[in-house]
Amino acid sequence: MSNDKTQLDEDRLPVNSERRKFFGKSAAVGLGVAVAPMSAAMFASMAKAQAAEAGNSAVVLPSELDEYYGFWSGGHSGEVRIMGIPSMRELMRIPVFNIDSATGWGLTDESKRIKGDSAHLLCGDSHHPHMSMTDGRYNGKYVFINDKANSRVARIRCNVMKVDKMITIPNVQAIHGLRVQKVPHTKYVICNSEFEIPMDNNGTTTLEDISTYRSLFNVIDAEKMEVVFQVMVDGNLDNTDADYDGKYFASTCYNSEMGMNLGEMITAERDHVVVFNLARCEAAVKAGKFKTYNGNSVPVLDGRKGSDLTRYIPVPKSPHGMNTSPDGKYFMANGKLSPTVSVIAIDKLDALFDDTIKPRDTIVAEPELGLGPLHTAFDAKGFAYTTLFLDSQIAKWNIEEAIRAYNGEKINYIRQKLDVHYQPGHN
Repeated sequence: MSNDKTQLDEDRLPVNSERRKFFGKSAAVGLGVAVAPMSAAMFASMAKAQAAEAGNSAVVLPSELDEYYGFWSGGHSGEVRIMGIPSMRELMRIPVFNIDSATGWGLTDESKRIKGDSAHLLCGDSHHPHMSMTDGRYNGKYVFINDKANSRVARIRCNVMKVDKMITIPNVQAIHGLRVQKVPHTKYVICNSEFEIPMDNNGTTTLEDISTYRSLFNVIDAEKMEVVFQVMVDGNLDNTDADYDGKYFASTCYNSEMGMNLGEMITAERDHVVVFNLARCEAAVKAGKFKTYNGNSVPVLDGRKGSDLTRYIPVPKSPHGMNTSPDGKYFMANGKLSPTVSVIAIDKLDALFDDTIKPRDTIVAEPELGLGPLHTAFDAKGFAYTTLFLDSQIAKWNIEEAIRAYNGEKINYIRQKLDVHYQPGHN
């Protein structure tokens, strides 16, 4: 026992000895510096530093909740995944376009009834989950998501985190770029059909007549989950978004050449953003100024170049992401095959539809950011964050400074470029 105690004391000795040596040396150079009591200011400074460190931590302890919850598309898994932020823990997987044996989704009579005419499909390609809004803020009622592989849109009820409606969009191929109407509430869900197909799609007489090939913009009633109307355009629609006034929708659109192979589709230096005037579209439907195709009753409006329902704003070639700034001022079209982002002033769109300004007059900035801009996100301090697919970076830039640079001022609007994972897309 005594030997054990002696050993224990020897184990402790180096720590205590070194501590004593430290204080001894401190005393030699000035005891007051080493052992003076901490002031209130020092305690406050330490507390502030510790709070800042905790605030930046991604650790969420047991019994604590994440500050935010994010809804991610599962891509070819066909799911939606809920993750906590900042912990990044996967909290739940919601089966949507896939089969899930654990819950019976896609196998039970109830889930087959919800999937409707697509109940026989066993997979999907889920993109762009977006939550319904009231007055421009998420309201926690629904999450909508599209299936690019099979041209479907599904609705998830957020009180149970289960799909309660799913529809197949007629007259189209490849639903892509889904968003919701932001104000006054989500009356409509909007989405693009990216690939052109024959409008009279009987598979025989029109298959080789490429003049009949079109892409459609689709407007869906969020509550009924029915297509209200479609708008025929020139080119291939890609991504879309809505304004914060309930007046305009905008979509990026490539292949202004209306080509049918890669070489033909990328010859022009500019493609366009198509802006849709909601009030005029609704009035055209009410007035019966539409056609129907392929045996279904969905109204198809003519929004091709020259239509009073749409305006085509030229932007650098093959724009991809369309993002609305949260202050409601700008639509931003991300260049993809151009190193630029085209900033469109939403308050100029009334004049554009009144034909008092030209389409390019709505562009207030076109910052050059890097290779392959795909999507832009925003903070509340006037900065934008754009993914650069080819550079594998995110660029942080100042919106108002980019506008000043566009007007001739020599100013560096780029704040930072951050290397991230290989080829980022959505952010």
